[in-house]
Amino acid sequence: MTMTTSATASYLSAVQNVLGKALIAEREVIALAGETVARCFDADGILYVFGSGHSHVFAEEAFFRAGGPVRVCPVLKPEYMLHVSAQRSTELERQHGHATAVLEGYDLVPGRDTLLVVSNSGANPLPVEVARTAKDRGVTVLAITSREYAAASRQDGPRLHEVADIVLDNHCPPGDALVELAADLPRVGPGSSVVGLTLLHAMLVEAMARQVNRGGRPDIYLSAGMPRAEEHNALLAEQFGRRIQHI
Repeated sequence: MTMTTSATASYLSAVQNVLGKALIAEREVIALAGETVARCFDADGILYVFGSGHSHVFAEEAFFRAGGPVRVCPVLKPEYMLHVSAQRSTELERQHGHATAVLEGYDLVPGRDTLLVVSNSGANPLPVEVARTAKDRGVTVLAITSREYAAASRQDGPRLHEVADIVLDNHCPPGDALVELAADLPRVGPGSSVVGLTLLHAMLVEAMARQVNRGGRPDIYLSAGMPRAEEHNALLAEQFGRRIQHI
């Protein structure tokens, strides 16, 4: 039997350690964020999710997801993602002045909707300015980020955790990668997606559970492979399609 290397064992152990630390340290924040999202859903609101670069996967992960809430709209602008040009998206997220263009076409209503912004470093101007723009418009802003990475970044300007109303810290180290293969190589094995996506889904489960505990009935997608899923999901898509443009 072929065994994994010690590097893989180190990565799995490191991910487990960071995830465990984050879930313990952020438990109260998960509850607070979940309550905020639950109130948004109860008010007929939508949770918008934005991240640039690799963080855009959070927007796609929360959207149209089996076992996930229907009231999620990803903010998807291709030029700020990876599939058009990874290098260009990296340049754009480090520039100022793009927040209005990113949010254009998304109807965020203060007192009804909520915005989640994801940035591991929390230091690039684009996610910080998107958060600031939404907050200035009166929209509640949540964040998933690493405070430690933000403190270590050489980028000038405010940090995402300083702008957002509620912050979920993924507790990942600066640079994100968790394992050293050799002294002359960059570290490998990022942890921010594993931890951050767990925090994301924990928050969403908390939100829907709070709706149920108050006698509500959250709108939830079924996996397409499950019985009656096609009809179930089609009805939800028809109901929310005009408000969530990517459906």
